[in-house]
Amino acid sequence: MPEAKKPEAEPEEIAAKTDKAAAAPADKEGSECRDELLSDSEELPDDETVPGGQSELTGLFVERPESTTVIKGKNVTFVAKVDSSDLLRKPNMKWLKGKWLDLGSKAGKHVQFKEAYDRNSKVYTYEMSIIKVVEGDAGGYRCEVTSKDKCDSCTFEVTVEAVQEEQPANILDAFKRSGDAGEDAGDLDFSALLKKREKKARDEPKEDVDVWEILKDAKPCDYEKIAFDYGITDLRGLLKRLKKMKKVEPKKSDAFLKKLEQCYSVDKGKRTQMHVELHDPNVQVKWLKNGVEIKPSAKYVFECVGNKRTLTINKCNLSDDAAYECVVGEEKSFTEVFVKEPPVTITKLLDDVHVVVGEKVEFECEVSEEGANVKWMKDGVELTKDGKIRIKKDGKKHTLVINEATIEDIGMYYVYTNGGESKGELEVEAKELEVLQSIADLSVKACEQAMFKCEVSDEKVVGKWFKDGVEVKPGNRIKMSHIGRIHKLTIDDVKPQDEGNYTFVPEGYALSLSAKLNFIEIKIEYVPRQDPPKIHLDTSSTGSKNTIVVVAGNKLRLDVEITGEPVPTVCWMKGDTVISEAEGRVRVETRTTLSSFVIEGAERPDEGQYSIIVTNPAGEDRAELTVKIVDVPNPPENVRCMGVGEDTATITWDPPKFDGGAPIKGYLMERKKQGSSRWTKLNFEVFESTTYEAKKMIEGVFYEMRVFAVNGIGISQPSGNSKPFMPIAPTSEPTRLTVEDVTDSTCALKWRPPERVGAGGVDGYIIEWCKEGEDNWVAANKEPVDKNTYRVKGLPTGEKLLFRVVAMNIAGRSPPCTMKQSVTIREIMEYPKIRLPRQLRTKFIRKVGEKINLVIPFQGKPRPVVNWLKDGEPLENKSVGIRTSDFDTILFIRSAERDHSGTYTLSVQIDNMQDKADIHIQIVDKPGPPINVMVTDVWGFNAALEWKPPKDTGNTDITGYTIQKADKKTQGWFTVYEHNRRPSCTASDLVMGNEYSFRVFSENICGLSDEVAFSKNTAIIGKTDLEYNKPAFKERDMSSSPKFTAPLVDRVVVAGYSTAISCAVRAYPKAKIVWMKNKMIIGEDPKFLMQNNQGVLTLNIRKPGQFDGGKYSCKAINDLGEDEVECRLEVRVLKEKKEGDEEKK
Repeated sequence: MPEAKKPEAEPEEIAAKTDKAAAAPADKEGSECRDELLSDSEELPDDETVPGGQSELTGLFVERPESTTVIKGKNVTFVAKVDSSDLLRKPNMKWLKGKWLDLGSKAGKHVQFKEAYDRNSKVYTYEMSIIKVVEGDAGGYRCEVTSKDKCDSCTFEVTVEAVQEEQPANILDAFKRSGDAGEDAGDLDFSALLKKREKKARDEPKEDVDVWEILKDAKPCDYEKIAFDYGITDLRGLLKRLKKMKKVEPKKSDAFLKKLEQCYSVDKGKRTQMHVELHDPNVQVKWLKNGVEIKPSAKYVFECVGNKRTLTINKCNLSDDAAYECVVGEEKSFTEVFVKEPPVTITKLLDDVHVVVGEKVEFECEVSEEGANVKWMKDGVELTKDGKIRIKKDGKKHTLVINEATIEDIGMYYVYTNGGESKGELEVEAKELEVLQSIADLSVKACEQAMFKCEVSDEKVVGKWFKDGVEVKPGNRIKMSHIGRIHKLTIDDVKPQDEGNYTFVPEGYALSLSAKLNFIEIKIEYVPRQDPPKIHLDTSSTGSKNTIVVVAGNKLRLDVEITGEPVPTVCWMKGDTVISEAEGRVRVETRTTLSSFVIEGAERPDEGQYSIIVTNPAGEDRAELTVKIVDVPNPPENVRCMGVGEDTATITWDPPKFDGGAPIKGYLMERKKQGSSRWTKLNFEVFESTTYEAKKMIEGVFYEMRVFAVNGIGISQPSGNSKPFMPIAPTSEPTRLTVEDVTDSTCALKWRPPERVGAGGVDGYIIEWCKEGEDNWVAANKEPVDKNTYRVKGLPTGEKLLFRVVAMNIAGRSPPCTMKQSVTIREIMEYPKIRLPRQLRTKFIRKVGEKINLVIPFQGKPRPVVNWLKDGEPLENKSVGIRTSDFDTILFIRSAERDHSGTYTLSVQIDNMQDKADIHIQIVDKPGPPINVMVTDVWGFNAALEWKPPKDTGNTDITGYTIQKADKKTQGWFTVYEHNRRPSCTASDLVMGNEYSFRVFSENICGLSDEVAFSKNTAIIGKTDLEYNKPAFKERDMSSSPKFTAPLVDRVVVAGYSTAISCAVRAYPKAKIVWMKNKMIIGEDPKFLMQNNQGVLTLNIRKPGQFDGGKYSCKAINDLGEDEVECRLEVRVLKEKKEGDEEKK
């Protein structure tokens, strides 16, 4: 079947569809599933958003790729140019095919990408090349550029045409057979005879035909023909779309009016709702998640309104991304919930880090979500945890840690999230290596040992030895060692070929140490005559004449050449002591013409004047030399803190007693927090002074310091730690200093605390004073006072003084707060005045036995004289206490008595000035009983009473009387009147035929009297002349058969909780009661308690169990009959208890 060319209008339609899908808003819910046919048979998922849909489209493209038609097998290139002049960082370019296929993942031989940047025009050029185009490359494409909040995109089409082949001149040549077997093998292939359909003219009008409507009604066998006629090449995509279009409509549901949507999309942390509508509003529904029933909770909320059922999911997370079902009877409605996780952004960007080799590096960033995944990369390679690199997560904080940084770690480090990225540069600076001891030139003889030795500042440094530029390899004679900071090269049995220049090169440092090895040949000349001895001593290289400087611990070997004939005798001396040639640390090695003075591991006692004396028969020669031992200095002494500030401290120390024989160059300081073992260096360059100000410390934290001394030899041991000190600043000055009181020799001051206190707090205050016009401040208190008030004593009378207050804490004195005006020390005369409290301005009434405590303030200067009088007489009652202070006086009575009543007069007097106040105190008690209570008249059902007031009123007025009555039969007292104010009353409603007596209580503010007055006579209420004929008494027969007046009631109880069932019965004679359970008589079971209270029957069941449930009945029996009632008792067990019992089992 010949293949037809695709019409020109068809790519435009497909491109329009592609553009429309690319520009669709990204926030459309997943409930509407998209169904668009793409040329590459790719479909956009329901909940997928178009890339870049959330950013605003801006004109970033300078040149856009154009749609093109390409012949199959050819190459094609698309070019896009982006203007970056307004962008803060490099834009990100994506090439997409269809709606979401990222071509960046397909890069290779077939699809290639290229990128260039013009610095002058600030234009990025992006190229995409498709090598040897195939039919599958046809379709819609999109390129998208993004940079932060800016975004731009454009679309273009690629149409692939088949290769045009020429018709063969001989038609017989078109008949070819498939296969390579021979002329007659294979099947005939007529494809060469098929003609290509010519392109229709572009301007030819074409009817708008809906291909899908034709396909819908066509038979499957016609699909290929219709696709061929309308230029559709993607048959697989065509069949897939037709399958969706021809879906059978679902059967109408008997339970659901409206089912769930196909899917729901929700952002993480948001809320979503699912709705269904039912035919029957009373039917129950079940909600399932992944086949498991959902229980209502704060997260899952069920709602029922009419026939509408709603499931609400609050605060959705990734675990809610699942399949959900709504079940009604046997019918189900399915849906899916897609939870979209918001992009994780970086809230705190990476900072550049600069460290020295060997230090720890930390890159730290913060992201918007806890527990988010981040990726660390360097130079395009992802970083993972190993022995050197650690990755830490702490909530939103992510940290990349590099232990012991090296030069290889230099570079740009990136951190990526799904919503952002950040980068930070690491710069590693090489450590400066300090040479503590360089190697020295050696001159040795044959078969002797040569040893080169050097010392550097870093123990971890390794290096190589070279001889004349060639690396020295260890062997039987040549040995290399590295112990601590010391590197040695030892050559045993030196030979002439060992002579040369030796160099030590530390690895990783642009440094080399060189020395020369000289081989000495021994030549013996025979001189027929005698020569006087001669010492050939050369110490010019030591700096001073005949002075040799040796570093302590090093070996000194001084080879002195001696000439003379015959061989002279050599004697070495230190002062007057001869040094023997025996083995030892200090020894002499002598040969024919060479004498060597050797000190192994030089020490300070080896320092001094040495002499060498050589003699032979021809004469004598003598040489003097000085050996000076130099060493690292002793540690500094007496490190102490001289003062502190808010975040600083001034440290001083004494120089070391011994400088090591070399001048002190300076000092190195370290500090640490108290209790910590980590010391921090404060300076890398030596500090020459012995006083140092440490900065950038934390206020309120204790620190310790130590100091190292440095000379030309090296660094001393650390000094002893200083005493712990705390950086702390003095407080600000106190505020609002005012005078509270002044006398002839004292002054009371008050003030407010400082506005800024700091971590040191306030230990107290120092108050100082001086005379006006002078500057000689005198401290009023030796120890700081805690309170904000103080009375300064011992002041000169009549002088004008100034005062100031200073706050003290561990940091020292604060700035002073000084009074602006002077104060004259002279007591001010103040008239005496009594400040009588309001409750004492009227009569003060208290009950007997109560406590009285009267505080009466007064004023006056100087202190007034206080006097108390009672009723004009001096107060001499010992039960009344008086206490007087400078400001008030107190009258105190522990237990008030009636004789304490009266008028108390308080007087305060200064010289001839006086003030008085009267206080009226009244002590009251309960009154006595009334006098002479009489019944004065009786008429009808009334009786008249009269009495006289009591003799003792309780020192207060009588407020009323209480009258009670009692008849002779019952002798029960009943109140007739309360609070009766008059000494008389009338008792009414008395009962005829009774004889009454009366009693009266008096009453005041303390209450009723303790005693009562009884009436001296009684009141008799006489009867009338009527007679009552009593009817004959007929006894009633009370006999009756048992009958329940209140039945038993069914009950449901909880197991383990005691319960009771009750009923009521009426019977005469008394009935016998029988309780039964399930028709079985309940005997004397201790679990049951049966009670009968005047016919009310109760059965108490103690802590019933499951087996105590059943039918209970109560039967009452007497001689006249019987009756029975019954009920059902159900015992329920709590679910939690059941589960607990099962767990125990």
